[in-house]
Amino acid sequence: MLKRLLELDRDWSYALRVAEKPGLLRRFAMFFAHSGDSWFWGLGMILLWLAADVFWKRWAVYELWWISVLAALVMALKFLIKRRRPEGEWGAIYRNTDPHSFPSGHAARAFLIAVLATLLGPNWLAALLWLWAPLVALARVAMGVHYLSDIIAGAVVGILVALGGYSLSPAIFERISEWMRPFWGGGLW
Repeated sequence: MLKRLLELDRDWSYALRVAEKPGLLRRFAMFFAHSGDSWFWGLGMILLWLAADVFWKRWAVYELWWISVLAALVMALKFLIKRRRPEGEWGAIYRNTDPHSFPSGHAARAFLIAVLATLLGPNWLAALLWLWAPLVALARVAMGVHYLSDIIAGAVVGILVALGGYSLSPAIFERISEWMRPFWGGGLW
C-alpha cells in the first residue's frame, strides 16, 4: 500500500513538472519557487522592522521568530526522514545545501506566513498571502525539487506551527522584550 502511494506521489509530481520545459509557465513557476526562500523573508522582515511603525514591527518580529523556529523544526524532520529530492537539474542551490525533500520547507514557510498574517492582520495582506502560499508550494513541485506529499506535509507543519506559535507568542515576546529593554530601551517594538 505504501509503495503504491509513493508511486502515485512520484507520478503525479512528475506530471506537474515544467522545470525542463521552456516558456512562460516555467518562468512563473521559477518566480514563485524562489519567492518563498528563507533568506528573502528573513531580510524582508528585518528591513520591515527597521523601517516600520509599531504595528509592522510587531508583525515582522512574529513572522521572523516563527519562520526561524519552523526552519529548525523542518530541518530536523528532513534529517530524520531523509527522503531524497526528485532527480533534476533545476535548483542546484537547494539540492546541494539540502538534499532532503520531506517536508517542504518552502511550503511550510509560505503557509506559516499566511496563517500568521491572518491572525495578525491586515486582512488584505492575509488574502494575498493565502493566494501566494499554494503557488509557492506547487511551484516547488513544478520545478522538480519536491513531491506533492512533501508540500502537503510542509503546509500542514507550517499551519500547525503558526497556530501553536501564535498562542504562545505573547508570553514569549513579553519575556524577550523585557530582556532586551536594557539594550534597546524599548524592547522589540
